[in-house]
Amino acid sequence: MLRRVRTLPLALCLVASVASVAILATGCVTPQDIEGLNAQLADIQRQVLQIQKQAPSKEEVSSQVSNLGASVGRQMESLLKTEADMQVKLQDLSSQIDELQAKLEDTNYRLAQLSQQIAATNQELKSFRSLPPAVPPEGTIGGDPQQQPVQPPPQQNPAGGGADPQTLYNSAYNDYLKGSYDLAMREFQEYLANFPTTELADNATYWIGECYYRQRRFRQAVEQFDTVLERYSRSDKVAAATLKKGYALLELGERSQGVVQLRHVIKQYPNSDEANLARQRLREIGVDAS
Repeated sequence: MLRRVRTLPLALCLVASVASVAILATGCVTPQDIEGLNAQLADIQRQVLQIQKQAPSKEEVSSQVSNLGASVGRQMESLLKTEADMQVKLQDLSSQIDELQAKLEDTNYRLAQLSQQIAATNQELKSFRSLPPAVPPEGTIGGDPQQQPVQPPPQQNPAGGGADPQTLYNSAYNDYLKGSYDLAMREFQEYLANFPTTELADNATYWIGECYYRQRRFRQAVEQFDTVLERYSRSDKVAAATLKKGYALLELGERSQGVVQLRHVIKQYPNSDEANLARQRLREIGVDAS
């Protein structure tokens, strides 16, 4: 545009010269014609000067372009800094979310363990409620024990090594509750060896599996729970054995088989404590209970 403005005076002079030549060529030039032409040229020159004043100079255009470039550069730098700050904040937020997720998973695991312990305690209480009352030795009478006739010591059971079934079972279970799993297993195994046909044999077999499970010996636990299911198919421990077998299979990484066992508990015993625990565990691993 600057080039165009600067070439206007030259073009106008050429036009004026051509017009003058044309007038002279006609041979009819009057003073009035020359004055009119000079007036037109003066008017055109004023317009050109006005256009030159209004049009920015090269230096002004260059300065404006430079200022615009600097402004755009500052805005880009500000945007880049803002983006970098946002990235840092997003990383911090992601770390906080991961930390909270880990704490939530740990809390869920602890709650699941507590639920398992409560269910196991409830099952054991049911077992104790179903036991027959202890029968006092013959000849025992009411009143002051000092007035009771002296009884001969009970005859030892050769197979049981002198221990009666209930005492041996209670001792094994108390050791289990104390966390002495190896000792509890030996006592439950002794119970089964000496009293295999008693009504607590299924319970003893089940608690051996629980001892294995507590020691994280999951393969042995699965085998022991299978023994409960195969040998005592009508036992009240079947639901619990199936549930804990499913737990053990999940711990072993056999997810599909573990899910099958947990769903079986829900289907066969829908209103039991074991079914509620199975549903909870399936939710934890993101599997539908149906």
